[in-house]
Amino acid sequence: MNVEINNPEYKILIVDDVLSNLLLLKVLLSKEKFQISTAMGGREALEKVKQDIPDLILLDVMMPDIDGFEVTRQLRSMPEPYSDISIIFLTALNGTPEVVKGFQIGANDFVSKPFSREELIIRVKHQISLIAAKRIILQQTEALRKSIFARDKMYSVIAHDLRSPMGSIKMMLNLLIMTTSSEAIGSEMYEMLSMANKTTEETFTLLDNLLKWTKSNTGRLNVVYQQSEMVSLAKGVIEVFSKIAELKQVTILLDAPESCDINADRDMIKSVLRNLLSNAIKFSKIGGKIFVHINDDVPEENGEVVVSVEDEGCGISEEAQKKLLNIETHFSTFGTNNEEGSGLGLLLCQDFVTKNGGRLWFTSKEGVGTTFNFSIPKH
Repeated sequence: MNVEINNPEYKILIVDDVLSNLLLLKVLLSKEKFQISTAMGGREALEKVKQDIPDLILLDVMMPDIDGFEVTRQLRSMPEPYSDISIIFLTALNGTPEVVKGFQIGANDFVSKPFSREELIIRVKHQISLIAAKRIILQQTEALRKSIFARDKMYSVIAHDLRSPMGSIKMMLNLLIMTTSSEAIGSEMYEMLSMANKTTEETFTLLDNLLKWTKSNTGRLNVVYQQSEMVSLAKGVIEVFSKIAELKQVTILLDAPESCDINADRDMIKSVLRNLLSNAIKFSKIGGKIFVHINDDVPEENGEVVVSVEDEGCGISEEAQKKLLNIETHFSTFGTNNEEGSGLGLLLCQDFVTKNGGRLWFTSKEGVGTTFNFSIPKH
């Protein structure tokens, strides 16, 4: 990184118990236009640092009151920004043990006494360039953080404002589909109505996932742990999605014990199951089956319940499997009836499962089907 340095912006504290050394160093560095302050000894140096934090300290090691090693130890034990101050030791102790000790306690560099002007200036400018680069990185990181936060907040507002009217449209279209038939309104009109209903369902799911994703990423979605019964939760979600599955002549079957207790955020777990069932329907063939397995008796999963959603669909290619569950690739594909997806649902599932102390994984074979599994703590 090429960093343009404006020397007058940087403050250097020179610490030495010999006045002639202080004056010499001050003259040399003042010519380079740095802001210079001085301290006669370690105790005064610590007081000066608390009054006005320097960017760099030129610190003599051998001093009668508090030596340079102890000054460094104290600075490194302080909170930021004191602990981050760059330190160059000025020392006549050129032996390897002393140099190693200095770096171990937090020195950034050494300049041996007697020093040459050229060496001193080069080492000082090198440390200042590192400080300048760090400042730029911190500024860019903060700017990026604000930009991402603003973007996520905008997505959240858009999703929130559109979710309510889209939900109303979805309910009306669902009602129309359930109360009419192709014989009553004609096959072409019924097909158009079915397409509108499917598109609305997909859009509503996208908005719901987007709202939850942005809330999670901006820290506005907290995990509320509750003792819940997983089988009844699954039955409720399956009941809703069975109606959607019927449009594709897909059957959803539940394989579970009579009851199964979990300790997790109920809404998050239902959202995970909804997304996995939605995907299973999307990639199932017409007339296929989806199996939801709930297993609370897995020896290797101590204290966990494992929920699996298994389909007999088109499966996932090995190349696509590498991209799945990866936020950087943000992978999505079309379903067996050209159903469109955003790729956000699985990332949301992974986020929610992790937040609840579980894990999400899958197995798939192209042309055979896919099984998504997630674990949830019992206690």
